[in-house]
Parts: sequence; C-alpha cells; structure tokens
Amino acid sequence: MGFAQEESLVYDLRLSSVGPGRVSGTDVFHNPAGLDLAMKLHYLRMIYFFDSEVAQSLSIMHIKERMFPWFNHYFITCGRFRRSETGRPFIKCNDCGARFIEAKCDKTLDEWLEMKDWGSYKLLASQQVIGPELFFSPPILLQVTHFRCGGISLGLSWAHILGDPFAASEFINSWGRCMNYMDLNKPINIPRPIPRPTGTGPQMDPVCAKPVDPVGDHWIPPNNCKMVTFSFQVTGSQMNYLQAQIWGPSADQTPPFESLCAVLWHCVAQVRPGFEPNTVTICKPDPSHGNDIIGNNQFISKVEAGSEFSMSDTNFRVLASMLAEQGIDERNLIEEAMEKDQGVADFYVYGANLTFVDLEETNVYELELKGKKPRFVYTTVQGVGDEGVVLVMPWPKGANKNGSDGKFVTMILPEDQILKIKSELKINGLLLEGDF
Repeated sequence: MGFAQEESLVYDLRLSSVGPGRVSGTDVFHNPAGLDLAMKLHYLRMIYFFDSEVAQSLSIMHIKERMFPWFNHYFITCGRFRRSETGRPFIKCNDCGARFIEAKCDKTLDEWLEMKDWGSYKLLASQQVIGPELFFSPPILLQVTHFRCGGISLGLSWAHILGDPFAASEFINSWGRCMNYMDLNKPINIPRPIPRPTGTGPQMDPVCAKPVDPVGDHWIPPNNCKMVTFSFQVTGSQMNYLQAQIWGPSADQTPPFESLCAVLWHCVAQVRPGFEPNTVTICKPDPSHGNDIIGNNQFISKVEAGSEFSMSDTNFRVLASMLAEQGIDERNLIEEAMEKDQGVADFYVYGANLTFVDLEETNVYELELKGKKPRFVYTTVQGVGDEGVVLVMPWPKGANKNGSDGKFVTMILPEDQILKIKSELKINGLLLEGDF
C-alpha cells in the first residue's frame, strides 16, 4: 500500500493532553536505572481492538475523566526528559501530561483486521519518538481510533525506557480497572534517585546490548537497511504438530516458545548464508519481579551456538534445547556497561543480535471495558537493529475451536529477507496459504 493510501486510512487526528488528577509537586524527578537507559532507543506499540458494543457506551470525555485517577498512580509517565549536568537522562515528573490523540477510519473493524496490512498498523498508534527536543517529547501517547462500524482501537505508544512490555501491559490494564471504577490496589510508582556507582565497570562487554555512535537527543537507532514488519498466526493445531515433529512422544519437551523459536531461528539462518545468526538474544519475563512498578526487569539472555555450528543444518531439538537451557542472563553486564559512562552512552538491545521476545505472559487480553475483552491485540516494536526481532504473543483464548493455545508472531527483519523468510516458514508448516 502506498504512502498516500496509508495516510487516507486514518484521518481527522485531534491532539490534546491529559494528566494526573492531583499535583505531584514541581521538583519531583525520576532517574531511570542503567537497564532502562539501555532500552531508550526502543519503543513499544500496543493496539487493542474492541467491537462496537463496547465502544458505543464510551465517550472521549469519559475516557479522559477516568485517566485522572489512573495517572495519579503513574504520574512518572506524564513527565518529560531532561539531562543532568553529566548528561544522564532523567524525567521531570508530571510535566505537561500524556499526549491523547483522537482519529477516524473509514474502514470497519472487520475490514481492517482482514487486510492483514501490518505496515498500516502504525497509523493506529503514534510513531513519535523521544527528541530531538526532549522537553517537548511525551514518553507515552494514547490514540483512540473510531472505525466506521462503531468499533474502536486503543493504541499505546510506550517509550521502552519507562519499562518492559510486562510493565506496559499492566499499565494499560490498570486503566481498564479505572474505567470500571475499580480501586487500584497497588503502590504508587515512586520516583527513583540516581543509582550509586557499582564499581569500575563490567569485566566484559555485554553481547545482548551493542553501543552505537552518539544519537544526541534524538532517540532512535540508525539502520543500515530498511526494516519491515510481517505477522502471522500459529494455530493451536500447528503448535501441537510442531511439538510432536520436534519431540515425538518424549515427555522431556521444551516449552512451546522455545520450540517455535528454534524453527524461526533455523528459518532466518537459511536466508542468511554465510552470515548465520550463531548468537541470539532471548527476552523473557522475570517471575521474581512484579509489574506494578514501572521499569525494565525482563530477562535479557544470550544464547551462543559457537562458530562450529551450522544453524541451518542443526536439528530443531538441539536448537530448542539450547534456547531453553543455555541462556546466560546479561542484565547486570548491561547495567554495568551503562553506568561505566554514567548513563550517557547509547546502546540498543532489540536487533543487536537476532532477538526473540516472549510476550505470552503480558496479559494483554486482561484489559476489560464494559465487561468485554479485546477482540485482538497487536504489538510491535520501533527502533530495531539490523539483526531483527521476533515477538511471540498469545492468541486470544477461546479463539481456537480445539481449545489449544495458539500464538501470534511478529517478525521485524531487513526488507530484502522477508520474501525468503515467508518461503521458509511455509516449508516448515508455520505459514498457511492465506497468510503468504
């Protein structure tokens, strides 16, 4: 779809701001930790689709009114970035509020979802990034798009420096609780002080985070090629077949996420002869951390196959076992690397290596409006490095007739690899004719 056609899909954009219902003070500052700063060039886009029966009873005024108590708990997200005398970024809390966008679309919700034009989804959530003027750049933006049928989408643009996908999901789910006049029985996010120096720096450089030349106050990583987004569903039946194909009757199976990523790893290796990704990054939730408090707490682990491996020829079972058992958590190394330069250096994680992100526990389908859950939730990432990223999301429970849990996969890869990847996915039974 051409640019002009894309732009005409969503129109009549109206901008406003909304913030907390009470004042947090004029000199309240939040200092992101080193791991937060390492994610500052990445942005999450989460889009929730609701049918017309939900939307009919929701006015923009009511939506905004229920955001006031919501932002009392999340006033940090309503701030703006500044830099300290050393250059370290921090947030001046409750400064100018969150950006709120209203928009219209001439298509019905059914028509939009049937298009499967993944590039157009960027029209349903703001693509604004931080900078080049920090004090004019909101870290979150919310967009409500009205479809011709009466359905709506809610698009969240979330600067990853605020927190990981699990924190972002809890953030939007708590808004749903406010919409339903439920109390937020959770601690208010308390701004963090500047972290204390931990020592002389890391003993080795992290593999999962790569430095880039200074980007200044325009927080987006440079790319050497055009990155394209492609998404597809993997049904419960396909997942059952995949597990049986890899493991047979064995009871010692890896979880579905690792099995699926093993096949995807193989597919990417097939289209990169001579440049096979022997090292990958795995991002998964850390169950020891709750999601009530914003911050980046997900596991960020490296898996190294070694140069002697031929990834395209390696058995799926071997790859799945490596992903499940050989990951080495690098969060401390990344923290130390950031603090070595007092939080000023610029790094990126997604796409530094081929990166697999497990989002199955993000609870995106727990958002409820008027007793109804989203019909579909689409998640993507902006600011991905050239090695690419794979996001594995849950499919709505109950959507599969056989009762098995399906997955929804989004791949962000260099444009010249997409057609080859689709062919490999089809060969390996992950891509059906209707998705090709």
